[in-house]
This record gives sequence, structure tokens and C-alpha cells, in this order.
Amino acid sequence: MKILVIGRGGREHAIIWALKKSAKIKQIYCAPGNAGTAQLAENVDIGELEFARLVKFAQDSAIDLVVVGPDDPLAAGIVDEFEAASIPVYGPRKNAAEIEGSKIFMKDLLRKYDIPTAKYETFTDYEAAADYLKRQPLPIVIKADGLAAGKGVAVCFTREEADKALEETMVDKSFGAAGDKVVIEEFLEGQEMSILAFVDGETVRAMSPAQDHKQVFDNDKGPNTGGMGTYSPLPHIAQSIIDDSIENIIKPTARAMVSEGRPFRGVLFAGLMITKDGPKTIEFNARFGDPETQVVLPRLETDLLDIFLASINGTLDRVDIKWSNDVAVCVVLASGGYPGSYPKGFPIEGLNDVTTPGALVFHAGTALKDGQVVTNGGRVLGIVGMGAGIAEARANAYNAAEGITFQGKQNRTDIAAKALI
Repeated sequence: MKILVIGRGGREHAIIWALKKSAKIKQIYCAPGNAGTAQLAENVDIGELEFARLVKFAQDSAIDLVVVGPDDPLAAGIVDEFEAASIPVYGPRKNAAEIEGSKIFMKDLLRKYDIPTAKYETFTDYEAAADYLKRQPLPIVIKADGLAAGKGVAVCFTREEADKALEETMVDKSFGAAGDKVVIEEFLEGQEMSILAFVDGETVRAMSPAQDHKQVFDNDKGPNTGGMGTYSPLPHIAQSIIDDSIENIIKPTARAMVSEGRPFRGVLFAGLMITKDGPKTIEFNARFGDPETQVVLPRLETDLLDIFLASINGTLDRVDIKWSNDVAVCVVLASGGYPGSYPKGFPIEGLNDVTTPGALVFHAGTALKDGQVVTNGGRVLGIVGMGAGIAEARANAYNAAEGITFQGKQNRTDIAAKALI
């Protein structure tokens, strides 16, 4: 089979890495890809939102399956475009991808079907939002309604922070049109947990859970990012809590989407908070998480292509999905200045010298320039360590990360530390 993976980040590199294990695949293309995907697939210089060019390439290249990685093209209806051209594609249609594309849609859906989430109100008018905000207890959470590359959320602990976040989102348009509407919701306290699930309508096959580290600095300090590191599984979280999340949040949400005439097919990603009252929904994403994918797929023992094809063919419930007992820890190496503005184009040294056992290097924001791999994004690399336990996997990840250098390199030093306590 010939496969086209759409995207350019660490998630897409990890998806291609997993698909390469399948004996059924003859050729993989990646549009547009990065320096890492170029080592495993043939990069194609077509952007994720160039739908007509992507469809034509798939037709001309006799592509058997398209896999869509990022949120933007899903929200814009790329799956609908491929389906209209009778090209098999893995991912949710536009009306189902709205569960990520609009936080207001997602929150209203959960409220309608009584699925656990934080209390909230939504606003399109800045003055009304500001007035409501003054009357709410702190901490408080302010979210841009639309897609903002994982950065449209502000957790505010003071009135000054809250006022500034609301003004930057709705008035200054820091996140563009994504901030035309906002969600103001109660702050949920507890540990975060991510559960990704392969979903086809009401069939839900949950993956092994992971935990992300959103803030840029150690001890969960600083602004939110797209994710500075992850690990899977979560030995310090009871299986009963994981089961509760699947049975009372993810499965009901999949059923709700069917009831709303928006059946979901693809990866449904639940961002959860484990509160004193049980798991509650922070967000839903309509695709593989990044960097969650980098620690989940290396633990998948089942052929990923079989899962994709079963979802498309309506036989997902018949696939035996198996996971290894290994632990995976991912440390993100980011550009200096991220998640704010940052320079690009710095040479990356040490990529070919990684000899740590159980280490994997997934490229995110990289490019090739005159034969040299250079930085080309905020999150540059995801360094994954595998091991029999958290301590071993962490050590492998950090040992490998230490040997890779570029100007301005920054990373957290406490990824997965919560699981050691």
C-alpha cells in the first residue's frame, strides 16, 4: 500500500515510524514533513491546508490511504475533501472535528449530555466577559474558542493576570480570530491525564494513558506550550480512575457525537483533570496528541495500519489492540524564547551520536539546509527514552537529550518526576 501522512511535526514523525513496521506498506509520503520524516518517508512540498494540491497528489500517486495529523486541516474539512474524491482517509470529518475546533461547541455538548467538565460561561462581547470575570473566584481559566496551537489557554491566579489574559485574547487578538469568542471556566485542581482513543462512531478503543507537561518551565511554571514532555503509562494513577474516564467521559462523548449527527472517526483525545470529585474533562482534541503520540505509539504492539483500516471499514471492534509493558518518557527540546517568539535556522549537533539504549529521536520543528539539520520551530525535537520503569525510561531520555545541542536549546528537567513520588 501507498500511504500519505499530512503534517510536519513530531506527531507525524512518530506516526510514520509506527507505520513503517507494517509489512503491508510499500511507500510512505509526508506532506510537507520535516528533516526526520525525510529519513523514513518521501517528503512532498505541499502545505497541510492546500487541499486541492493534496487531493491531486493522492490521485496522481495512487495513494491507498491518507492519514491526517494536525488540527487545522481537520477543522477546515480536509477529510470531507478526500472523501469527495473517493480517497480513503483516516480522521474526523469537519462537523466532528468541531469538538476541537470550537471549545464552546465542546463545552455545550458536554453540558447537554451531562458529561463531567468544569463549570463555565461563554462570551462574544469583551465588556460582558470582563464584568463576569470580576465576579468569579480565583484561580480562573480563560480559553480562546478556536484553535491556537495549544497556546490559547490562560490559567490566572491574580486579577491582573485574568484581566490581561482576557484583553489580550479578545481585544489585542493575540490568537487571531480564535479569540473572537471565549470560555471562562472554573479552575480544576488535580493531576492531568491524557487518554487517546481510536474511535469509529460508538466504538471506542482507548489507548494507554499519558501525562503531558504543558508549562514551559520546571514545576509547572511559566506560560502554556503545546507540550514540553510526556510519559506513558501512569503507574501512580489507579486503573479505576482510568476506567472511570473511559466509561463516563470518552464513551458517552462518542455516543453524543453520533446523536448529534456528527459521528466521530479517528483519534479522539481527552484531556482530563483528576479532581477530588473524580475525572473531569478539560478539553477534547480531534487527532493524535503531540507529544503524547511520541510515547503512546512506541508502546503499541498491534499493526497501526490494521487499526486505521478497521476504523474506515467499520470493524474496529474486532481488532485485538495490544500494548507493551515498557515505559516511554519524552523530553521536548525547544527553541530559546518558546512559546513566545524565537529564532530559527540553528544547526543541530549530535543527532547521529545518540547511542543510549532504548532512545528514539522524533523531529518536530526541523528542516534540512545544505545537508545540515537545523531548527525550524518552537518545539524542535522529542527525545524518547524506553525502559522497564519510569526511572530507567527517564534516564534514557535525558541521557540522549543531553548529547543533542543547538543554540538556545531549552527543556524541562522534571518530565515524569510526578510518577517517581
